[in-house]
This record gives sequence, structure tokens and C-alpha cells, in this order.
Amino acid sequence: MRTTKDRIRHTLGFEIIGLIILAPLASLVFGYELQTMGVIAIAASTIATVWNYFYNLLFDHAMLKLHGEVHKTMLIRVFHALIFEGGLLLLFMPMIAWYLGISLWEAFIMDIAMACFYVVYAFVYNLAYDKVYPIPQT
Repeated sequence: MRTTKDRIRHTLGFEIIGLIILAPLASLVFGYELQTMGVIAIAASTIATVWNYFYNLLFDHAMLKLHGEVHKTMLIRVFHALIFEGGLLLLFMPMIAWYLGISLWEAFIMDIAMACFYVVYAFVYNLAYDKVYPIPQT
């Protein structure tokens, strides 16, 4: 299983790279100023950072209990990313609606678009991270 130091490096890297990509992309796609989308992205990143740490810790413990190891197949990686983003969707939608002064439906559409970005990003990031920093043998 990963160490606390490794989990922190993983989480911070994920959030920093995600912010660098998401804020300008969301500004372009949704038509809001970069500063506005940056505030949303930073708030979301803060919540996601905490969620990321605990979610991955709990997921790895569940993998150990169910499978006796933390090695993730491609199917498990897809499942992992979808559940992670589903949890964030429920947390972010009201925040987006409030900050932008838009309806929950509009916030839902925006949140789904950002979640789709992060599903793909999380899959690629975690795959790359495991190649660069292999999981130690348990």
C-alpha cells in the first residue's frame, strides 16, 4: 500500500495539474472570465483534495479486504474514477449554482462537463502516476 507521503504527493500533483488545465479550458468552453472559473476551480480543488486523499485511502483498504492487494485492473480503474467523480458532482453542483447565480440545472450541466473532463484526467493521471511511482509490494 502507498505511504502517507506518497498519497500526499499523488493528491497535490493531481490537483495542481488539474487546475492548470481546467481553469483556462472551462473559461473558454463556458464563456466566463478566467478569474471566475479560477475561483470555482480552486474551491473545487480544495474540496477534491481532501476527498481524493480519503477516497483513495478507503478504496485501497477495500481492495486489500476484497482482493488481498491494491493492484488495479483497467476495469477497476474505470470504476474508481467514476465513483470518485460521482461524489464530487454531488458536492460541487450547489456551489457552482450559488457562485455563478445560475439554476441547479445549468450548474448540473456545467458540473457534468467538468466531471467528464476529470474522469478522463483521473484515469490518465493515475495510470501515469502508477508507472512513475509503482505501488510497493504488500
